[in-house]
Amino acid sequence: MNEVIQNNDRARNVLPIGIFDSGVGGLTVYRALHNLLPNEHFIYLGDTARVPYGTKSMATVERYAIENSQFLASRGIKMLVVACNTASALALPKIRESIGLDVVGVIGPGGRKAVELTKEKPKARIGVIATEATVASDAYFEAIRRASDTAEVYQSGCPLFVPLAEENWIAEPETFSIAAKYLAKMKDFAPDALVLGCTHYPILRDVIQRTVGENVKLVDSGEATAEEVAALLVEKGLANPNEVVGKRELCDDLDHFYVTDAADRFGRVAERFLGTKPSKLEAIEVYGVDELRQKHDQ
Repeated sequence: MNEVIQNNDRARNVLPIGIFDSGVGGLTVYRALHNLLPNEHFIYLGDTARVPYGTKSMATVERYAIENSQFLASRGIKMLVVACNTASALALPKIRESIGLDVVGVIGPGGRKAVELTKEKPKARIGVIATEATVASDAYFEAIRRASDTAEVYQSGCPLFVPLAEENWIAEPETFSIAAKYLAKMKDFAPDALVLGCTHYPILRDVIQRTVGENVKLVDSGEATAEEVAALLVEKGLANPNEVVGKRELCDDLDHFYVTDAADRFGRVAERFLGTKPSKLEAIEVYGVDELRQKHDQ
């Protein structure tokens, strides 16, 4: 009996970790997970047909998030990472209920990391930059205040950072000019730490750091999420015991990528973000829960 249980545990532990985002930004979260957890395999879904989520109602975001989660669950995963700030802010409870797996969003880890990095300050000043929709949701503000009731929080929307990142405008004078305008009030706030509250923003990390000053600690929510996923894998006994021989590369054939539209463009942006294109990239349709069950039963 014990041998059967051990075999079942081993079969579960070698399953991949699912990741979904509304588009390409979640690739920075994938990179952080891949770098920290080389023994793990990943399945990534970019819902490029329905991006952006930030303009959608809560009910619509929940529906999209559940459909994406059900798709990944149907592929056989042991844990889900929601690498989308909007879905993390609005849909985590529904996602957990729908798939019955451990689910990690990006907002809680980012907020907690900012508090951890500023814990020596009696009244830390924490800035958050994100899309306008994420700022309006107050999700980061609430995550930070749950971790610290003394921290001062200032949030600012930086919507043009998304297209700048996707076009790889990471060193152009125009990018620095836009950053200076967006971050002027943030500099006045003088944060001890600044949360990069959109998965695109790590691509512009150098621009942001140079704009706000070298003394400000930047918090990459993707990296913070990867740290919490690593801890959760150990806590739940889900870590993959199989060690990979040699150095793994991003987007290698152990990881699988799906998109709901524009696969060629996704591949081009992935190459800009990660330095390489996914070796396994498929365009698929995402079905609702009932449709998935019907297709599975056929």
